[in-house]
Amino acid sequence: MTDRVNLLDFDRAALEHYFVSLGESAFRARQVMKWVYQRRITDFGAMTDLGKNLRQRLGDVAEVRLPDIMADRTSTDGTRKWLLSVPGGSAIETVFIPETDRGTLCVSSQVGCSLNCTFCATARQGYNRNLTTGEIIAQLVIAERHLAPRYGERAITNVVMMGMGEPLLNYDAVVPAMRLMLDDLSFGLSRRRVTLSTAGVVPGIDRLAKDCPVSLAVSLHAPNDALRTEIVPLNRKYGIATLLDACKRYLAGDNRRRITFEYVMLRGVNDHERHARELVSLLQGVPAKVNLIPFNPSPGIDYECSDATDIDRFRERLLAAGIVTITRKTRGDDIDAACGQLAGSVLDRTRRSARLQASRA
Repeated sequence: MTDRVNLLDFDRAALEHYFVSLGESAFRARQVMKWVYQRRITDFGAMTDLGKNLRQRLGDVAEVRLPDIMADRTSTDGTRKWLLSVPGGSAIETVFIPETDRGTLCVSSQVGCSLNCTFCATARQGYNRNLTTGEIIAQLVIAERHLAPRYGERAITNVVMMGMGEPLLNYDAVVPAMRLMLDDLSFGLSRRRVTLSTAGVVPGIDRLAKDCPVSLAVSLHAPNDALRTEIVPLNRKYGIATLLDACKRYLAGDNRRRITFEYVMLRGVNDHERHARELVSLLQGVPAKVNLIPFNPSPGIDYECSDATDIDRFRERLLAAGIVTITRKTRGDDIDAACGQLAGSVLDRTRRSARLQASRA
């Protein structure tokens, strides 16, 4: 394991502070960011507007460290998934979803997940650790490099923090990474094109509203506390009423934005007419958009996807009530890259995966 500083771990403010600590001008951060993120040059020796002595010194004390690519798979629908190794013997997954008007990168924030949502393949893998800021932003760097030959410069127009892990439980690494996504010297995305998805970590939602108010998606999946606690156990700590209050605070003062509520469609579990009526009532007064997500099967998870007619009926009930609602198109399921299918390779320190296997024996 190298002891050199990974410059990908720093947003612009932190990188400026780093160069000042080296006795250099803070302006060097701007130069290096342009080389790394805009010109895709990671060799300090090639950064010709840096002095020779600084280039040599950076080569001794710093690096731009990227994970190794263990697998690179492309779906029949064009969705592409990378399996990336991270120190400690685990691996994470990153997914690119091409569409006619955008290219969306689904980014991981943890090795595994410390939550235990019952429909999610990542949850079954258990949890190893948080990713660093550098490991998060490296997913964009790697994806852009590999996508450029086919899609041209800046193939990634949208980023969703919806990969492996709960982003708000890795707050101190995720926020600097998102600041890099937004920074004009790196990826230059707008706040509405960066989305953080959370299972409902209320204190993190409140912090995010002040520190980096990007678009927010909430994994709701049920219209009442009893059912949501079965599907999303975090609901025991932050119930629906508390969660919706946090969502309203997040949008305070901005009437143009909506919270996206994600709702995975589980046959016979949360897809009845009464659930749709409950959801309509629940979201009254909340600027909301609902994404209905057909459940994507994974080994060892017993749920089934709702029938297409039931999903359509559910959507129509919400639309009739004036709630913007779409059914998310399943993408990349033939390479296990669809929503809820990301598993990676996790050395589970929680032993959750072993307990689950034992319970099924």
